[in-house]
Amino acid sequence: MNKIAVFGKPGSGKSTLSKALATATGIKLHQLDSIVYKKNGELVDRSSFDEAHMEILSSESWVIDGFGPISSFNQRLEAADTLVYVDLPYITSYWFVTKRLLKGLFVKPEGWPDGSSVLKGTLESYKVLRLCPKFWNDDFVGRLEAMSAEKSLYIVKSVAELNSFAHRNIK
Repeated sequence: MNKIAVFGKPGSGKSTLSKALATATGIKLHQLDSIVYKKNGELVDRSSFDEAHMEILSSESWVIDGFGPISSFNQRLEAADTLVYVDLPYITSYWFVTKRLLKGLFVKPEGWPDGSSVLKGTLESYKVLRLCPKFWNDDFVGRLEAMSAEKSLYIVKSVAELNSFAHRNIK
């Protein structure tokens, strides 16, 4: 594991898992939200994002948490040697988004961009979750499985797997 892409639905535990992977491997963590958003919560311009993203992808090792623009997501899937798809049940993702909102009233959530509203982000997460079945589906899993001949592929399907993933898979 040198180039690890962690992705999945909003509220699926990607940031927590990515942090555990970075800690366990010593590989630098890059949370996409930190290059998608400015410090004031506004989106960066696309060329700035693309430049920062390509710089990360060209480095020797990385853990990248998040989705970002679809073209960058596809580049990341190609460049990674390890794909970690967090595919928790929808009810779990909705609960995690809600829990993040409630905790976010007191403490900035893990991986949350500086200056971004937790309430606005939560509403956006709910909106995205409603649209997720159009993307995160059997066709997508088939595409990942086709890539797995050249990469390590892990599909995390439960909270128990999520919580023990780094410990079980980092040697």
